[in-house]
Amino acid sequence: MAEEDDPALRTLQSLRGKICEAKNLLPYPGPNKMRGCFCTVSLDQEEVFRTKVFEKSLSPFYGEDFYFEIPRTFQYLSFYVYAKGFMQRDLPVGKVAIRKEDLSKYSGKEHWFSLQSVDPNSEVQGKVHIEMKLNELITDNGSVCQQLLVRIIECQGLPLINGQSCDPYATVSLVGPSRSDQKKTKVKKKTSSPQFDETFYFEVTRSSSYTKKSQFQVEEEDIEKLEIKVDLWNNGNLAQDVFLGETKVSVKVLRNDSSHQAWYLLQPKDNGNKTSKTDDLGSLRVNLTYTEDHVLPSNYYISLRDLLLKSPDVKPISASAAHVLCDICRERYEAVLPVVRLLLHYNKLVPFVTAVAELELEQTQEANTIFRGNSLATRCLDDMMKIVGKRYLTVTLKPVLDEICESNKPCEIDPIKLKEGDNVEVNKENLHQYVQKVFNSIVHSSMSCPTLMCDVFNALRQMATKRFPDDPHVKYSAVSSFVFLRFYAVAVLSPHSFHLRSHHPDAQMSRTLTLISKTIQTLGSWGSLSKNKLSSFKETYMYDFFKSFQEEKCIEEVKRFLDEISSTGSKESSGVEESLILKEGEVHKRAQGRKRLGKKNFKKRWLRLTTRELSYHKQPGKEALCIIPIRNILAVEKLDESAFNRKNMFQVIYTEKLLYVQANNCVEASEWVEILSRVSRCNQDRLSSYHTSAYLSGNWLCCKATSETQAGCKPCTATMPANIQLDIDCDRETERIYSLFTSNSLKLLKLEEACASMAVYQGPQKEQDDYSHFTIEDSRETFNTIKHIREVTEKLLEHHETFQKKRSTSTKYGSEDNPIVGKASQHQ
Repeated sequence: MAEEDDPALRTLQSLRGKICEAKNLLPYPGPNKMRGCFCTVSLDQEEVFRTKVFEKSLSPFYGEDFYFEIPRTFQYLSFYVYAKGFMQRDLPVGKVAIRKEDLSKYSGKEHWFSLQSVDPNSEVQGKVHIEMKLNELITDNGSVCQQLLVRIIECQGLPLINGQSCDPYATVSLVGPSRSDQKKTKVKKKTSSPQFDETFYFEVTRSSSYTKKSQFQVEEEDIEKLEIKVDLWNNGNLAQDVFLGETKVSVKVLRNDSSHQAWYLLQPKDNGNKTSKTDDLGSLRVNLTYTEDHVLPSNYYISLRDLLLKSPDVKPISASAAHVLCDICRERYEAVLPVVRLLLHYNKLVPFVTAVAELELEQTQEANTIFRGNSLATRCLDDMMKIVGKRYLTVTLKPVLDEICESNKPCEIDPIKLKEGDNVEVNKENLHQYVQKVFNSIVHSSMSCPTLMCDVFNALRQMATKRFPDDPHVKYSAVSSFVFLRFYAVAVLSPHSFHLRSHHPDAQMSRTLTLISKTIQTLGSWGSLSKNKLSSFKETYMYDFFKSFQEEKCIEEVKRFLDEISSTGSKESSGVEESLILKEGEVHKRAQGRKRLGKKNFKKRWLRLTTRELSYHKQPGKEALCIIPIRNILAVEKLDESAFNRKNMFQVIYTEKLLYVQANNCVEASEWVEILSRVSRCNQDRLSSYHTSAYLSGNWLCCKATSETQAGCKPCTATMPANIQLDIDCDRETERIYSLFTSNSLKLLKLEEACASMAVYQGPQKEQDDYSHFTIEDSRETFNTIKHIREVTEKLLEHHETFQKKRSTSTKYGSEDNPIVGKASQHQ
C-alpha cells in the first residue's frame, strides 16, 4: 500500500463469465463440413482463456466458466471461435469484440452476439508516443517556409506475433488532399515496447520565392487540411509484414501551440471496418460480469468496516448492516460474497451465520424442508464452503474425479437414452463403481474438513434439534442439506467450476457426473430419510439402481460422517500436511545460470506449485527436473521486458539461483506472481529489494552494477494485508459493499421509509408490497442502522470525489495513463 503521506487510489479490474454455446456456425470449406471448434477470450490481441475443443458440431455447447483479475489496461474484450486445423494453424470462424466502455451494458446478463468476420486489419492493440512541432525556416534568399517535425518516441503494448515479441517499425506519412509523403523508422528487434526516438521532417508550405510549380512537387494547400498518419508494422523478413495498428493526428492540433506531444491508442486500419455480411457466421451466447473497483487507502474504510463487523452482535440480526445490505440486494447474488469474505477475515462469520440461520429456522414449519430454500443463510453457507473448502474438495474429490473422467466408462442407465449396442447391466456396474468410489472418499474425509465448517455445522445441528426436538433425523438433515446437497453434489456435477478439472466435461461425461451427483445427493440424505421414502423417487431406473447399495451400511456411514464433521471435539491429525497442487501449467523457462542471450536458453516446461514446493518438469506427470522448497523462496517479482525481449516474464529469487519464467499471457503471469508471493510471504530472510532486469554479460541491465551479488535497485512489491490462507483483500471487499449500498440507494430509502412508518404508526400504513421484500423485526433499530449506513457511505462518496478530482487534474488527456483515441476507425 502507498505511504500515508501519499495515499493512492487502486483500480482493480476483474472479469467473470461463461462461454455458453455457439449456434449456426458457418460450415467449413471442403468435404468435411464439420471440424472440432473451440472458443478463446482475449484482452485486445492477447489470449487469456481457451475452452476445450468441441468435436464436429456447428452448434457446440461449451459451458465453460472463467474468472481472472485483469492486470493491465485494454481497449477490447474479444471472444473468438476457431476451427481446429489439421496439420495447419487453426482457422478463425468469427469473433465478438466489445469495447471496454460498453462492458457495463452486458455485465451480469446472458446475451447472444452475432459473430463478426476476423479482419487482420482490425486486430490491433497498444499505443504510440508522438511529438509534433511546426517550425518556420528562413531560406537562403530570405523567404519563409514552414516545416513540420514529427518525432516517433516509443510504443507500448504491441501484440505478440506467433507467441513472441514482434519486430516493429513505424511508417510516418503526411497526408493531405493533394499529397502523401511517407518515411520509415528502423526495425526494432524482439520487443513489444520499442524505443524509436526518430525524428522526421516534412515541408508543409512552399517558399514564396518559388514561381514554378515544377520547382515544388505539390500544390500549396491549407495546413489544417493535413494530418500525420503513423502505421505500426511487424517486419516479416521473408514473410509479409503484419499490420499492428495506426493513428492519425491532424496538423491543426498545432493551431494554438507550436508543439504537441501525446500518447495515442493504435486503431484498426481505415478499411478494417468494412465488414462483410455477418448473418451467415453464426452467433455466440456469453454471460459476463466486468467489475472495476476503485479502492481507497485502508484508513478511509474504517467506519464502514466497523459498522459491518458489529453485525453479528446486533439484536435482532435483521437490523444489522450486513443483513440490511443482503436484504436490499436480495436479487443480486454477488452482494453476499463480499460480506462473507469480510466477516471470514475477521473471524465474525460463524456468529453471523448462526444468527441468520436461527432467524430462518423460526420461520421453518416442517423439519423436512430445513435449509432447502435460497435464503440468506444458505447463500452465506454456500459462499463460505466454496472459500474455506477449496483444499478440502481438492483432497477429497480431485483424485477420484480425475480417475473417472480419464477412464470415461459408459454409465447410462435410462432405457430411453441407451444407445444401440449398450449393455445396461454393464453401465449399471460402471456407475455403481464410480458412485462407490466418490461416496467412500466423502464419508472418510472428516479429518480433512476445515475447522470453520465443522463449527458452523455444529451450530446448525444444535439449533435444528432445539427447533424440532421431536424429530430424531433433523440433526442430520440440517448438516446433510449443506455438505451433500450444496457442496459435494454440486462439485461432482460441475468439477470445472470448483477447479477440480480444467474444462467442462463432454456430453457423455457430463451425463455420468449428473447420475453420480444425483446418487450422492440421495445417499447423503439417507441418514435423515425413512426407508419408505425411497419409493418416492421419480425415475424407476434410479429406484432400481439404488437397490444395488447396502442401505443400512450406507446410512450408518453417512451418520458417522455427519457426526464427525459437526462435532466440536478436536480431530486427531496425522501430523503430516498433505501436499496439494495450488497451480500448474505450461511455461517457457530460461536455463538457470546462463550468462548470455539466446533463444536456445528458453525451453517449454511444466511448472507446478504445491503447498510445499515449486517444481518444473519436461511434461505433466514426468519426474521433476528441479524442486524449490517454498521456504527457500526469497522474492517473486515481474521482470522487465528488456531483460530478454520477452513479455509476461517473472523471476523467482531463491537461496541458490534465479529462476526466470515466461508465462503464456499477462493474466497467467499475474496469477503466478500473486500465488507464489502469497505462499512465500511469511518466509524468513525475504528480500527487501530486487533487480528489475537480468544479470548478463557482466552487469545488471537495470542498474549497470557489475557485481552479481549487488543488492537490488528497486524495493520489492509491497503486498496488501490479507489473510494468507483465504487471500482476502478487505479494503476491496469493503469498497464493493459501499458500491452495493450506493447502487441500491432507492431500495435502502424504501426500507428506511418502511421502518419510519412502522415506528411512528406501530404498524404498516402503506401497501404490503412496500414491505414484503424486507425483514423488519425491530423498526427503530433497523432505522438507526440505515442512518449510520447513510452517514458512512456519504463520507466515502466525498472521499471518492476528492480522489477522482486529484486523478483528473494529475492525469492529463494524452498522457501515458490516459492516451488519446486516434482518428482511425474505432469499429471492430
